Amino acid sequence: MRHWRAPFDRQGYHHGNLKEALIEAAQRFIAERGLGGFTLADAAKLVGVTPAALYRHFRGREALVAEVAFRGFTQLTERLGRALKSDGTPLERFTRMGEAYLAFAEQEPGFYAAMFSAKPADGEACAADSKGEKPFPAGDNAFDFLVHALSDTFPEGFKGVDARFIAIEVWALSHGIATLDAAGQLPKGPSMPDKYELLRAGVLALVHGALRRSQT
Repeated sequence: MRHWRAPFDRQGYHHGNLKEALIEAAQRFIAERGLGGFTLADAAKLVGVTPAALYRHFRGREALVAEVAFRGFTQLTERLGRALKSDGTPLERFTRMGEAYLAFAEQEPGFYAAMFSAKPADGEACAADSKGEKPFPAGDNAFDFLVHALSDTFPEGFKGVDARFIAIEVWALSHGIATLDAAGQLPKGPSMPDKYELLRAGVLALVHGALRRSQT
């Protein structure tokens, strides 16, 4: 799990950094207490401002969580991109994306939990919407990136099998392993593979299974 810095310096936001300080505070609370483990007042207290000051940047708690999710999806996509550009065969690079996914989930629990929280209700968004910023990431960008990577890795395609279907399976497998690992419920033992080996084997099974079906 990520190690957090010392409590926030109350002077650290004076140069236009209040929004970033609030995002980091929310991320910290989510990592340490879970999604329901903090209020806007908690975030304000940690940063050193009054709760009213938060509303200059966010319309409410859900909008703050949504911004944390947006930052998380952005960072995850960047990590997946670096894995896809690494050395090795196309299939090795593709499976390495899964390893990057698991590493992100372990190292950034605050981001990861926010990314898969419920979407805010219609009309609930960041105060920054008026400036043209995207209010909430549904994961579409990360999913589209996964589909694109799968298509690049297997340019001949899977005939009757939609690459998006395989991408969903790979994402579900990755998310399931990450969730079990975070909850301490992933079976471990001398004869059991670690989470990275488990994911690698699962991805290969999914892809090879799709390839076999497309050849029949």
